[in-house]
Amino acid sequence: MLTILGFVMIATFLVLIMMKKMSPLAALVLIPALFCVLVGQGAHLGDYVIKGIGDLAPTAAMLMFAIIYFGVMIDVGLFDPVVRGILRFCKADPVRVVVGTALLAAIVSLDGDGSTTFMITVSALYPLYKRLKMSLVVMTGVAATANGVMNTLPWGGPTARAATALKLDAGDIFVPMIPALAVGLVAVFALAYVLGRRERKRLGVLTLGGVATVTGAVEEKETEQVLVGAGAGAQGGAPAAARPATGGSAAPGSDGSGGSVQDLDLQGLDPRRPTLRPRLYWFNAALTVALLTLLILQTLPIPVLFLLGAALALTVNFPHMKDQKARIAAHAENVLNVSGMVFAAAVFTGVLTGTGMVEHMARWLVSNIPDALGPHMGLVTGVLSIPLTYFMSNDGFYFGIVPILAEAGAAHGVAPIEIARASLVGQALHMSSPLVPAVYVLVGMAKVEFGDHTRFTVKWAALTSLVVLGASLLFGIV
Repeated sequence: MLTILGFVMIATFLVLIMMKKMSPLAALVLIPALFCVLVGQGAHLGDYVIKGIGDLAPTAAMLMFAIIYFGVMIDVGLFDPVVRGILRFCKADPVRVVVGTALLAAIVSLDGDGSTTFMITVSALYPLYKRLKMSLVVMTGVAATANGVMNTLPWGGPTARAATALKLDAGDIFVPMIPALAVGLVAVFALAYVLGRRERKRLGVLTLGGVATVTGAVEEKETEQVLVGAGAGAQGGAPAAARPATGGSAAPGSDGSGGSVQDLDLQGLDPRRPTLRPRLYWFNAALTVALLTLLILQTLPIPVLFLLGAALALTVNFPHMKDQKARIAAHAENVLNVSGMVFAAAVFTGVLTGTGMVEHMARWLVSNIPDALGPHMGLVTGVLSIPLTYFMSNDGFYFGIVPILAEAGAAHGVAPIEIARASLVGQALHMSSPLVPAVYVLVGMAKVEFGDHTRFTVKWAALTSLVVLGASLLFGIV
């Protein structure tokens, strides 16, 4: 019964948010609360929720102060040269813009933190997507999938969890997986190219100066918005010739690639905003590099690093109390939205784990693996990792499920190291899971509905995971 109710609860949640019948925050709270009562454990709901909140509180703290830190860095102009460089590279070509999204997300993902990756990527590219009226779900989908592949770095989390759960060395797990992960990253760039071509077909090749140059843009129906229209900057699928790329000419002093704040709906490229601190540019750059270095080295807990970094950034860049309050207030909406989602997700994970639904679902899946597949438990683990890491937290999967799969594999002569490597396959999809706090940073800053992001991204991320699994089999890694 718990197995069935667990699957029904997850399906109900996904259907309601993708059909936009409930907001993600409300669905994350009310649906598990209802199912907790249905399984006869309503009296323990408070305990489950408090346990879930306790588990996710450090993540919520990290996200709160990370948003403030990177928000301040955006305000003072640290990323403005990056934005201008991307504008010069992309040249208003949708293909270059989408490929550039994948490239930027992959590079920033080297720090091992999804929230940081999404904040930097969206901050740099959101103005460009808005000006070119490109689909914002393309940006969130490509960024999440690229980050998912890179999330397998030893300091990213999943690899360390797999190593800990099976008492293996993280390097022995990760290094042999590099060729397969490289193929997965190539698949992400190929996906970005294809999606960019579709955006080019929908919009044409545009110019940032305000005149659109059409190169084969054709009239498309609203049904195409399942692919590119949801969350788009434009209101429909009109051909590029019907609208300019900007609301006017480039702003003075912006190298021909900037625009007004009103055009961009974001101050990221406004060269005259009062929060700029050009004299402190190298201090802010050094502070950010030092912060990311300490994050990778895990010198201090991540929440503590971002707390200290945010406090230092505010104090140095805005020494007056009034200015500090203004900067915190400017980013309060993002902080509230993301932290609210994290604590709402704590209700979902708390009920799913506390009632035993996760354990029953996992054991049901493992028990239904045919004996004939025993010698191929590496393949089985790779396939199962795709849905299980989407519906479960990484902790639940790696510490609860992977040891069971490793035990089953050992009975058929499959080494635990193969199980550990195969368990990394599903990370491309995992980063878009409703149980991953960082995804709410991504959709929140990009102003995309979570249901739109899910509907668009899941199929592409799952395909990328299958590519990684196929490459792992081809190279004999799994």
